[in-house]
Amino acid sequence: MTERQQDRLVVKVKPNARQSQVVGFRKGVLEIRIAAPPVEGKANDALIKFLSECLGVSKSRLTIEKGLTGRMKTITIQGLSQSEVTGRLDRLTG
Repeated sequence: MTERQQDRLVVKVKPNARQSQVVGFRKGVLEIRIAAPPVEGKANDALIKFLSECLGVSKSRLTIEKGLTGRMKTITIQGLSQSEVTGRLDRLTG
């Protein structure tokens, strides 16, 4: 049995944006604007939903590993390699 493929993504989240969008990578950190307020986990929920749509994976394959209450978050993505994640996100900013 092989170990499941898993990747980590460092994300800087800017809540209360006009609309959710991927800004791009800056110094290895993905910047994302989220249209939800940072109240009661709404921005975190919106981030997971938005990223799952951007990456084409189910929400259950994304987990906020670190940074639940901060703007800098580490997200674990199951089933995609680093190059697949980067490629899919680069197409959105391109």
